[in-house]
Amino acid sequence: MLKVALYKQDGSQVGDIELNEAVFGIEPNKTVLSEAVIMQRASLRQGTHAVKNRSAVRGGGRKPWKQKGTGRARQGSIRSPQWVGGGVVFGPTPRSYSYKMPKKVRRLALKSAYSTKVQNEEVLVLDSLSFEAPKTKDFVKMLGALNVDKKALIVTAEKDENVARSASNLQSVKVLTVNEVSVLDLLMHDKLILTKDAAEIAGEVLA
Repeated sequence: MLKVALYKQDGSQVGDIELNEAVFGIEPNKTVLSEAVIMQRASLRQGTHAVKNRSAVRGGGRKPWKQKGTGRARQGSIRSPQWVGGGVVFGPTPRSYSYKMPKKVRRLALKSAYSTKVQNEEVLVLDSLSFEAPKTKDFVKMLGALNVDKKALIVTAEKDENVARSASNLQSVKVLTVNEVSVLDLLMHDKLILTKDAAEIAGEVLA
């Protein structure tokens, strides 16, 4: 059985919670984790790079000199690639860098990321997480009570507007629902704070 401490928002421990070992207790597959990160970072690339080829460069419609009799090499346009100001050959064009991994591999990557967090003791589970109104001050107070002073990823079962808006001004904190979490999110943050409901959903869905 895999058990971790269960906390309240005020930092007090209220007991333990049992996590699904098939999700939070596996041996992390580092190769799959690396592939997942590379895939996600590739998908974030804009791919808007572009250059002008000879058809897109302005000018060059007239033949610079006649074909024969000048003693010079024959030329058809001053916008040919060998001319200064001419078009670029084989330059970058707009493209998408995104690609997909098999579903089972993506699932294994997520389970490996969760298990890595548990092994490194970087997981906190909260009994519940809610605020009466969106207040950054209250969110900072909660993080202080939980001794979280690094980059933190907050994962909830469902979207809570008060929680999301309370953390929106904090650069080191990101709030996501359990269905939005990615491998890159998990690995980029030092602490993972799960609500009890989110931990149970992750255990059921990914198992």
